Amino acid sequence: MESPNKNQAPGSTPPPDPKKKPVDLLPGPKIPMRGLILWLALFCLMMLTFQYYKGEQQVVTEMSYNPDFVQLVESGKVPECEVVAEISGNQYIRGHQKDIDPRTGKPKQFKVDVMVTDDMPEWLRKNGVAFKFRRESPYFWQIVSSALPVLLLLGLLWFMFSRQMKGMGQGAMSFGKSRAKMLNRDKNKVTFKDVAGVEEAKEEVQEIIDFLKDPKKFQKLGGRIPKGVMLMGPPGTGKTLMAKAIAGEADVPFFSISGSDFVEMFVGVGASRVRDMFEQGKKSAPCIIFIDEIDAVGRSRFSGIGGGHDEREQTLNALLVEMDGFDTQEGVIIIAATNRPDVLDPALQRPGRFDRQIVIDLPTLEGREAILKIHARGIKLATTVDLRRVARGTPGFSGADLANLMNEAALLAARSGKEAVAIDDLEEARDKVKWGRERRSRVLDDKEKKITAYHETGHALAGLLVEESEPLHKITIIPRGTAYLGATMQLPEKDRYMDGKLKLKGILCTLMGGRVAEEMFFGDITSGARSDLKQATRLARLMVCDWGMSETLGPQTFGSHEELTFLGRDISRGQEFSEDTSRKIDAEISSLLRESHDRARELLEKNRDKMELVAKALLERETLDGRDVKDLMTVGRILPESEREPEPEPGEPVVTPVPTGVVPLEVVAEA
Repeated sequence: MESPNKNQAPGSTPPPDPKKKPVDLLPGPKIPMRGLILWLALFCLMMLTFQYYKGEQQVVTEMSYNPDFVQLVESGKVPECEVVAEISGNQYIRGHQKDIDPRTGKPKQFKVDVMVTDDMPEWLRKNGVAFKFRRESPYFWQIVSSALPVLLLLGLLWFMFSRQMKGMGQGAMSFGKSRAKMLNRDKNKVTFKDVAGVEEAKEEVQEIIDFLKDPKKFQKLGGRIPKGVMLMGPPGTGKTLMAKAIAGEADVPFFSISGSDFVEMFVGVGASRVRDMFEQGKKSAPCIIFIDEIDAVGRSRFSGIGGGHDEREQTLNALLVEMDGFDTQEGVIIIAATNRPDVLDPALQRPGRFDRQIVIDLPTLEGREAILKIHARGIKLATTVDLRRVARGTPGFSGADLANLMNEAALLAARSGKEAVAIDDLEEARDKVKWGRERRSRVLDDKEKKITAYHETGHALAGLLVEESEPLHKITIIPRGTAYLGATMQLPEKDRYMDGKLKLKGILCTLMGGRVAEEMFFGDITSGARSDLKQATRLARLMVCDWGMSETLGPQTFGSHEELTFLGRDISRGQEFSEDTSRKIDAEISSLLRESHDRARELLEKNRDKMELVAKALLERETLDGRDVKDLMTVGRILPESEREPEPEPGEPVVTPVPTGVVPLEVVAEA
């Protein structure tokens, strides 16, 4: 045991022992080199400014040694001075006098060129002058003062140029390098547990995951895994999330790049980046290369109209060649995503390139419920919340819409000071996401409010009285979104993928209910039905021209076949029907609209008393629930919750093929 230090006072801290191993201190924050250079340049600029200012403030008088300097010293007017010897051999004396310079208010400065002799120090000492010797090089400051401004200017130009180049292509000499971002196995934590509502798509990509995990399983049978997978679907359905989940399940590196990252202002950069991206993928094999929004670079090539050189077309050619050149046995899988598969070049979708095309569609009822459960993991829900009920009320919502719904509900509950998110918050968030936020700041006068109330009541009653109508969700005269002065909202009980002629005629009648109500109760019509008429005309044209629902024209379509000009396809196709047929189409559309208008008037005239009752209640409460309207029409008053019968459970969704051009499932008629 070591003995204590005898000289140490009792209770004092012993001195540190140099033989002990020093404790490693935590390293401080590193100063960025760019910031250090900037601070150094600023310091040099300040020093130059100080030297210039100091030189301007000092007025130095050059004088002769004999008799001027000798007289000053012997008269006692020089308190101190410096004897300076330069490296070049020049010598001089500088200092200040006791007299004050009236121009600067400071002692007068002087300089005397003289060769210092051995007896000069003794002479200065005898006359009471304090002195000291100094050796200096004047060339250093001359070089610094002349070269530093040029260096600062060059440094500033280099700094600006380097920032510009890094913003454009990761450095001045990296234009052709791929800008794909790589997610390692440790960073990519997304798996199929985080993806819901796309069970069929999961099954289709499962063999790709198995191949990346165990390539020999497929190679021994001679099978070839698809080179590329094209994920297609509406925006917000989870195409990017699916690609990340595939990489997470396979536990391989994941390269992500956008289609727009290939094309730059420099010719040949896109093709070079495509080649570099495939080289990176081969070095990290097995891996997944994900190209998001591939339609930005994969659009159909021009047919030569106008000539010229298209950088995007050359990039697409490079992508096609690279996909032909690499082998899937190397373990590189290309996954692309787009919501515009109709504009892609046919060469991109042929077998051997993107062999497999997977459609990721809007989720069904079961899928919406599963997605809501995923997004509800980090949200505190009330015990009475039924996510299946929320899923039934959100037909047509994508995964992104459902995520936004849950987030909006949490924000609404937090703004109200609630401890948990209730079902009312979820329903209000659904209405906000789908139809817009209530705009109570838009104040309507009594006449406008009354017209809006009867207009919306006409929509609601017409919708309830026609065949195969969807359940009424609510009617309101509170403005929502950007264009709604009021709204009548209907939500289907289940997912529907096709509608019959009888149901479509009922929708037309519902859309005409608002205009008819204005005519019945005010003897005038307003501009509030503009959107209703637009939607009704579009629906009637689809029924006649696309779906063959006209008895006069028969089962025939009359769609337009003109292609988009920028695709370079045939744009000179003429109309496939005569002028006489065109007049018949217009007459049939007009007949459908007039028939729907007359039918709406007939239904509302028979229920005029009920309509007035609902409109007065709507003016009083501003918003009525679907059950409130039902109570007013059946018993003449709004029943309390205790007197109402429980609602029947809606049926399960019926999944059928989706016809092209189907109208929206919900009907929103606004004033």
